[in-house]
Amino acid sequence: MGRKGRKRRLELETRYWALLAGGVGSVEACRQLGIGRKTGYRWRAECGGIPPGRLPDEARSTRYLNLLERQRIATLRAAGHSIREVARRLGRSASTVSRELQRNTFPHDRGGYDATLAHARATGRSLRPRRGRLLDDPALRATVQDKLEIEWSPEQIAAWLRTEYPDRPGWHVCHETIYQALYNSGRSGLCRTLTTKLRTRRPLRRRRRRAEERRIRFITPSQSIDKRPAVVETRCRTGDWEGDLIVGRSGRSSIGTLVERRSRYVRLLHLPGGHRAEPFAEALGALFQEIPEQARWTMTWDQGSEMARHDLFGHLFADGVYFAHPASLCLRGTNENTNGLLRQYFPKGTDLSVHDGETLREVEDRLNNRPRKSLGWRTPAQVFAESLAP
Repeated sequence: MGRKGRKRRLELETRYWALLAGGVGSVEACRQLGIGRKTGYRWRAECGGIPPGRLPDEARSTRYLNLLERQRIATLRAAGHSIREVARRLGRSASTVSRELQRNTFPHDRGGYDATLAHARATGRSLRPRRGRLLDDPALRATVQDKLEIEWSPEQIAAWLRTEYPDRPGWHVCHETIYQALYNSGRSGLCRTLTTKLRTRRPLRRRRRRAEERRIRFITPSQSIDKRPAVVETRCRTGDWEGDLIVGRSGRSSIGTLVERRSRYVRLLHLPGGHRAEPFAEALGALFQEIPEQARWTMTWDQGSEMARHDLFGHLFADGVYFAHPASLCLRGTNENTNGLLRQYFPKGTDLSVHDGETLREVEDRLNNRPRKSLGWRTPAQVFAESLAP
């Protein structure tokens, strides 16, 4: 006789999924139910983060009719009320009630609307046990997989498919279809390990959370961002740069990141000598000597001590160097977004000194030749080059 498998605690699993659907995090849900974190992780991993079966009505979105509403529809229709009157009493659209009656009233129901049967039918359909689009089309699956391998995001892939194959509407999948294929690999044919190619590298999907606020670190006297020319906010010219550092393990290594606001063109600063003020200023000045003068208007940085000698390179920018307010990430949103993209290649908690200048150039090329939604799916390299053309 073979070994007995682990017993499934179905009631506990149902309560776990209900807590997640209600906005409770996985760790907190496990704590409330008295189970280990690994148990919750295993339940999520087994079904790709999608709740198995059906959730109780209280855990379902209010977008859908629940059993009580269907019972009220049945009662009001039996009393002879019109569809519009039923919808008014439920606080729903008349079209919602009309579709519900059409979809869930069958001939063998003897012409009446049975709320219990209707709810069971609707719940069964919501499970959608169908094959994924990528599973049915090997060529599409291979194309999507090739783009994922070079770290394109699902949204970039979806837009590229529409542009590259306008005559193949069957390939015009939305980015959510690709995400579902990644996180439900058994129904899509995509390899689950491709999730490591996403920017977040998350093996499971999770709800968005508010980012932690960053603490004030250093104060550097300089021109405040409040004095920066208003034209910078419009993104109508090329040459307004934002910059920052991404720091490695224990703050012992770093890479300078620079992004042009209009084109999202990225340059990376190799800092083998560390990010002390004078070596940093020398490296930054040398990098911007390579950039045409017409693409050097302003530089905006945070309150970092590495910028203490900004006077050594400030003359390279026609309208000057400016500093954002402490702990105000939103004032340099373009650069913060770029740093998030770069963490795919330079993860937090790693030694960044192992990356040489050649590696930084390769990462630059990856980002600068990747289509961006904010640019109408053109690449930063294209937009930057066009702006410098005579």
